[in-house]
Amino acid sequence: MTIKNPKRAGLVALIFGVLLGLCLTVSFSTPIHAQDQAPAAESSGVTVETLPCDSKVQKECSPNSGDTAWMLTSMAIVLMMTIPGLALFYGGMVRKKNVGDTVMTSFAITCLISILWLFFTYSLAFREGGEIFGVDMGWFIGGFDRAGLQSIMSDIANNKGNPNSLAPTIPEAVYSMFQLTFAIITAALIAGSFAERMKFSAMLWFIGLWAIFVYSPIAHWVWGPDGMFNWSNPHAFLNVLDFAGGTVVHVNSGTAGLMVALMLGKRTDTGPAHNMVLTMIGASLLWVGWFGFNAGSAVTAGLQAGMAMLVTHTATATAGFTWMIVEWIMKGKPTVIGICSGAVAGLVAITPASGFVGPMGSFWIGIAAGVVCYWGCTSLKAMFGYDDALDAFGVHAVGGATGALLTGVFAVQQYGGNAGLLEGNPMQVVNQAIGIGVVFVYDCVVTLIILKVVDIFIGLRVSKDIERDGLDLTLHGETVQ
Repeated sequence: MTIKNPKRAGLVALIFGVLLGLCLTVSFSTPIHAQDQAPAAESSGVTVETLPCDSKVQKECSPNSGDTAWMLTSMAIVLMMTIPGLALFYGGMVRKKNVGDTVMTSFAITCLISILWLFFTYSLAFREGGEIFGVDMGWFIGGFDRAGLQSIMSDIANNKGNPNSLAPTIPEAVYSMFQLTFAIITAALIAGSFAERMKFSAMLWFIGLWAIFVYSPIAHWVWGPDGMFNWSNPHAFLNVLDFAGGTVVHVNSGTAGLMVALMLGKRTDTGPAHNMVLTMIGASLLWVGWFGFNAGSAVTAGLQAGMAMLVTHTATATAGFTWMIVEWIMKGKPTVIGICSGAVAGLVAITPASGFVGPMGSFWIGIAAGVVCYWGCTSLKAMFGYDDALDAFGVHAVGGATGALLTGVFAVQQYGGNAGLLEGNPMQVVNQAIGIGVVFVYDCVVTLIILKVVDIFIGLRVSKDIERDGLDLTLHGETVQ
């Protein structure tokens, strides 16, 4: 069956899909206005004390201003990681004729994921699940109680709200926005594997479906209040440590990227990076933004956030320097692209460990990331012959898996409340390996199904003529001068 319509068919289908989604989710939306929640006691002149929100008080409570300020800042700098950080990082590594398509991909994904987040993906990922056909599925996926972000409003006039139990000291609106930035960059990272050869319309459909059927369940498994891998869930099937997204973000996006690369096949021709300065600027923005990514995942402005920031910087610097040395030995010259890739590899590897390990643990994780990810982007890719254009799999899946495994080795009870191999808990390494394996297999299967469906109806890859002339001019009618 072939339903690959040329020209505007993909765009029309996309618009129809968005409008259909809006119609389907209207029924979930129940606007709640802050003025309707003002307490009756106020009108009678009685002052009612509002208790501060914490792990025990999560109804009609007052958020912590310090934690809220830190999380607002973290949210903003994590969004900066995608636009413009990742857009510049990837844009500098492609050829000049594809720069516009590459940076627009990051921008468009930011918009698309934000819309889906509003209507249901936040609720599916970060709210408790329920029964499906009489079977409790909360371990797998969340519910729809926040579809359309209904009931998320607070009593702003009286500084009272009902926070998400996963972040009890901040407004749920802030927590939702913070987690949105993770969903955005996870989807945008996949583009590193399909750069320079995928249809823009197919990309939008794929990313939208992937966010619903892959990202939302996996985020719920690891971070959802009743997720099957959530280390803070006493009823979890398995205790998998992932502080800020080693499996949820990096193994997840890198694996999806590999599946897309395999489905699309190799580019017809390749060339050197267009502008290494853009890549360096993008990597620098990623480095700075990652402090919000990892330290922000503490969801408080406290001791754990401080340690997460320290170990993030240590691992990143170590990995960048290690990659530079390895490349210098192997190829005779250190490169800007290389040291930037090494730094990102360090950021990736420390992500799952950042709330659980100490300074020396982060140093060794940085060394491992520099060596293993260099191998993943060179020897491993050459061995299997796939065209992972900008090394999304080699850096993010390989680096995320490396960091997740080493979290089970270096986790310190004093820092994160969980002991690793070096403190006498070898089973934590086993748990980490199982978590990585389950995410990898699920991601592979569902991503391939989505890609096949999109390929049938729209087609995944641009024609050889479009690829030769460049995606900027042929798909967007723009060029970089």
